[in-house]
Amino acid sequence: MKQGSNRRLANVKTRTETGFEYVMAHLDLNTPFGKKLLKERKPFYPGEENELRHELDKVEDMMKFVRESDRQVSRIQETFMEMKDLSYTIRRSHRNALSVLELFEVKTMLLQMQKIEKLCAQTESPVPKEYVLDDVTPLLDRLDPRGDRLNTFYIYDDFSEKLAELRKEKHRYEILIRRTQKARKEEIRKEYGIVLTPKFDVIISRSSEDLEKARQIKDLEQISEDYMSVTFELTKSDKVYGLVRDMEEVNGEIEEEELRIRELLSQEVASCEELLIENCGKIGALDLALAKAIYGIRHDCVKPEIVEEHVVEFEEGRHLQVEEVLHSKGKEYCPVSIALTDGVTCITGANMGGKTISLKLSGLVPMLAQYGFFVPCRRARIGLSNYMQILIGDSQSVERGLSSFGSEMEELKEILDNSQDRSLILIDEIASGTNPIEGLALTRSLIDYLKVRSYISLITTHFDAVTEERDIKNMQVRGLADVDFRKLDSELHLANRRERINIISRYMDYRLYTVTENREIPKDALNIAKMLGLNEEIIEGAKKYIK
Repeated sequence: MKQGSNRRLANVKTRTETGFEYVMAHLDLNTPFGKKLLKERKPFYPGEENELRHELDKVEDMMKFVRESDRQVSRIQETFMEMKDLSYTIRRSHRNALSVLELFEVKTMLLQMQKIEKLCAQTESPVPKEYVLDDVTPLLDRLDPRGDRLNTFYIYDDFSEKLAELRKEKHRYEILIRRTQKARKEEIRKEYGIVLTPKFDVIISRSSEDLEKARQIKDLEQISEDYMSVTFELTKSDKVYGLVRDMEEVNGEIEEEELRIRELLSQEVASCEELLIENCGKIGALDLALAKAIYGIRHDCVKPEIVEEHVVEFEEGRHLQVEEVLHSKGKEYCPVSIALTDGVTCITGANMGGKTISLKLSGLVPMLAQYGFFVPCRRARIGLSNYMQILIGDSQSVERGLSSFGSEMEELKEILDNSQDRSLILIDEIASGTNPIEGLALTRSLIDYLKVRSYISLITTHFDAVTEERDIKNMQVRGLADVDFRKLDSELHLANRRERINIISRYMDYRLYTVTENREIPKDALNIAKMLGLNEEIIEGAKKYIK
């Protein structure tokens, strides 16, 4: 993915609140290399539109590849799941002899790379060249001299004639030792009638007359006993001890030769470091590319149109995190369309109307686009931003001793201090934690500040009066505007408290529409309060204050 500069497009809270991090957490990544690439991801900034278009073209090509080679892609991903990050082992090979286990892991990785290479060659559509792995056969041949390509590793005799001879000599000593022990075992059987096991020991019952005989035999040594029996073991004779000493010397030579072989193999691994690291990078890139493509297919995402002007436009956008929650409850998501340009747009309407979700969605879509992802809409047109930030309720600030209003002002200052040309500012219910007169004044003043700057500013608010000026775009949630209230009332009549809220939510139309100058002030809040049983006198009294 694009590496870009070190500047920050959005902070952690903005990435989390918009739902961007939710999408990242649900990508189907299967290798440590792909996960590392995702963690290091950088967005595309204004001036990098062509690079972003190229990135999105690659996602489009990969989606086609996935659709046409679904079975092979599944097998590739299964292989990805088995892979480990051996970068430390590879670096260590420059200055240390790798252990047998480490060499086994390197061989396993090479076999996995060959398997991925073969799977990619068997797909219906060709894998893009940038993901094609370099050949690892020469190194694999060194670690697998027999060419059996089994997922095992041992310091084979094939690695060294000297090693093969030393192991033969060791085996000869083992045979001589065993023959000498077996000969003495047979003598004891013939002379005393005591039969030793193939391991040259014997368990004799305490009640057996053989117990005393066994204790008289100088070549038998008592090694354990309990209340029922005694265990004896054949001791090593001087001849056996001599053979064992000779064999230990051979063992030492074997260990030295095995170390020499491991050092040579480690040097071979070190010499291929660049190839291995590059292949791991390609595997990570392919893993991430497949994950982006698969996510786009599963969630019906589309390629956004990247334009030069600073805009955020999308039709029938869906907030993926909310959509998944609704689907888990058997509910349908109501898509939202919006068109934002430099200046201030306000979303007004009652609670339960989905204003906050529309605000988050207005951050999610452009952020996904700027990171090179397809977006969850029917159509999208995005101009890149230098800075994106959301201001929304923060329980953590409250927990550390700030009032909700205090934490809001603290965050607002940080956002405005860091804003720059082509910023996307998303603000949810500013100043709702203070008295209405000051809250309205502060909201109006903030809008005055934002509307003369080259920012796209989207604000949700209860204060309808802030939208009275001509240069402020006002959007409202359709809410219950088109509802048949008699039908709704009949459903609510026998429902309990929890069911009533769910029923009202089902009737809500969360789509946005642009409000004209001669608009009627919506009464969704009063309607909802009335349907939930608030005193009629209070409802009627409230209507008098709506002008």
